[in-house]
Amino acid sequence: MKTSMAGLVVAFVCVASAASAQTHEPYAGLQARPVKALSDQQIADLKAGRGMGLALAAELNGYPGPMHVLELATPLGLSDDQRAKVAEMFEAMKREAVPLGEQLIAAETALDGRFADKTITASSLGDATRDIAFLQGELRLAHLKYHLATLELLSQQQAAQYAVLRGYDGARHIPGQHGR
Repeated sequence: MKTSMAGLVVAFVCVASAASAQTHEPYAGLQARPVKALSDQQIADLKAGRGMGLALAAELNGYPGPMHVLELATPLGLSDDQRAKVAEMFEAMKREAVPLGEQLIAAETALDGRFADKTITASSLGDATRDIAFLQGELRLAHLKYHLATLELLSQQQAAQYAVLRGYDGARHIPGQHGR
């Protein structure tokens, strides 16, 4: 009995030590990233003007995004006029989002550089983080406002069909619909 209890204690200590070691090094390997706060995927998404989940508040509450509406144009039964308008909105969104993404990458790179070369101060830190927060807000706005505009182009039936096609709960409220 004592031998099996001792074995359990040793096993527990080993498992606890392994779990503890994992929690102490969650950023190991990230120090080699060119911009510490951004992954390669995030940088690529920012450069391409992709949404990166910035518009989930709209998307998951019944405000379709222009890119996904274009992807689903045929099953949604978009008219040629609707398709053209959504395509224009998508391009306009990208024209706004790409430069903002580039500015955000530059701002994060500058912040990273100040930490790397040890020139960061309390004042420059405050300025840099406020600038980054502003750019993040503008980028999010650039995506969200096109979700609003896209919904206005769709019929209630198309908006409801969009939710079904995207795999969202078909019973939730679609903006503009009553009695749901």
